[in-house]
Amino acid sequence: MTPTIVEVTAAPLRRPEVLGRTAPPSVSWDSTGMMHALSSDRSFAGQAMRFEPPWDDALCVVTASDGSFGVGMTSQAGPVMPIINDFFGPMIVGESVLAIERLWNMMSRSANSAFGAAGLAAYALSAVDLALWDLKGKVLGRPVYELIGGPARERTRCYATGNDLDDSRNRGFDAFKLAGSVGPGSGTAGIAETERLVASARSELGPDADIMLDCWSSLDASYTVRLGEALAPYRLTWIEDYAQPDDWPGYADVRRRLPTQMLAAGERWLTDRAFAYAAQQRLVDVLQPDVQWVGGATAVLRIAAIAASSGIELALHGGSNDSYGQHLCHALPQNRWAEMYVGCPPGESLMNAWRSTPGMSLPDDGWLVPSEAPGFGIELTSEQIDAAVGQADS
Repeated sequence: MTPTIVEVTAAPLRRPEVLGRTAPPSVSWDSTGMMHALSSDRSFAGQAMRFEPPWDDALCVVTASDGSFGVGMTSQAGPVMPIINDFFGPMIVGESVLAIERLWNMMSRSANSAFGAAGLAAYALSAVDLALWDLKGKVLGRPVYELIGGPARERTRCYATGNDLDDSRNRGFDAFKLAGSVGPGSGTAGIAETERLVASARSELGPDADIMLDCWSSLDASYTVRLGEALAPYRLTWIEDYAQPDDWPGYADVRRRLPTQMLAAGERWLTDRAFAYAAQQRLVDVLQPDVQWVGGATAVLRIAAIAASSGIELALHGGSNDSYGQHLCHALPQNRWAEMYVGCPPGESLMNAWRSTPGMSLPDDGWLVPSEAPGFGIELTSEQIDAAVGQADS
């Protein structure tokens, strides 16, 4: 008899060390505080932390009638928890744990009708959906990458995100994504500074290395075009997340004016519909959904189908930073490679990089093979989960 859902709970992750993260990420993506949503205004230079949400990650547990449980995670715990605990959870209790498409449809459509399926609802949906896939794998005794049709390859190539190129190369990576350090408020001087960053990387890494540039959705179309023209001699593999997430005219303008530059975006596009529109309009060459934000694994599967039918590549945001992304990268033929954001000092374990999960694999010489354990292979007991969310101390 197929187990049914008996409980869905979400709580903030207060003790990440329980998940094997022996130290918080200590290497900032934006050490200058210059790359943020208001970086076009010089009066906000260096104030990125002022615009960062204050909430922890959230941990979601879906428990089945046979006592098994699945674990999902997302960000923005403060506003996400009531959406899960008060809305999505009661909605799906009593349903089959295997009917994931039905459950995703129930949650997505009801949220869209009530207050919108994108935004914080997509974060909440991600956590529940990932917990359901983890639970389904445990019930069936198979890793998630097999449940969704994989593996697509023996191993997945990884690239390192971060500006310490020596450290990334020492860890075995041979492809690299740089963090842009200045926004449009810096004007021509900012373009020159970014050009120096890219030129130095190209000189250090050689003519054949894959180099990407992440602009953290902090630019506008005209600045992106000027930057792209300045960087053309350095043959970037792609320029990423240059416009605000909903600036569709801006994406179209950049595509038209930088016709030969490979463009990537999507970590801040929430729900599959944004990706369907971007693919239909041919706005980018690489789609980059984040499995913990976009609506979970079910949303990523829909986006992978969009990519396949449109001839567009897929490269999951943070694809090797947690077990969820690792399984999807390993299973989907459209996925180009797996990103590893290196958010820890040289020599420190990549378990401290960003949002790692216990039991996950780590890149080996720039390549990744996920755990073969059932579900997403997340090694957490009920007692550890209670400790991670602080319930053991209450």
